[in-house]
Amino acid sequence: MKYEFNSGRKKEAAPLEAAFNELLKAYRLEDKFKEKQLISSWGEIVGKTISDRTTSVFIREKKLFVKLSSGPVKKELMLHRTKVLALIEEKVGSGVVTELICI
Repeated sequence: MKYEFNSGRKKEAAPLEAAFNELLKAYRLEDKFKEKQLISSWGEIVGKTISDRTTSVFIREKKLFVKLSSGPVKKELMLHRTKVLALIEEKVGSGVVTELICI
């Protein structure tokens, strides 16, 4: 009986992005990574006007909470909630957040 040792390593070289994605999947960190990616790119997604008036952004239970310092900007963001969610889905992928709440 011949024993074959499988170390779990691949012999061929893999692109860094593919290896990183496999690592995230193996440790079940994909969702957390996408959440952090969304928070860090908030200014890029919504633009300078909204990002300058944003005091904090956080995600809890697939809900994106955005704290704004301007009432009119908050109202405008609430009116265009579906468009912002579509931009988020385009940027970081679907399923990261399902709802946008302005506080």
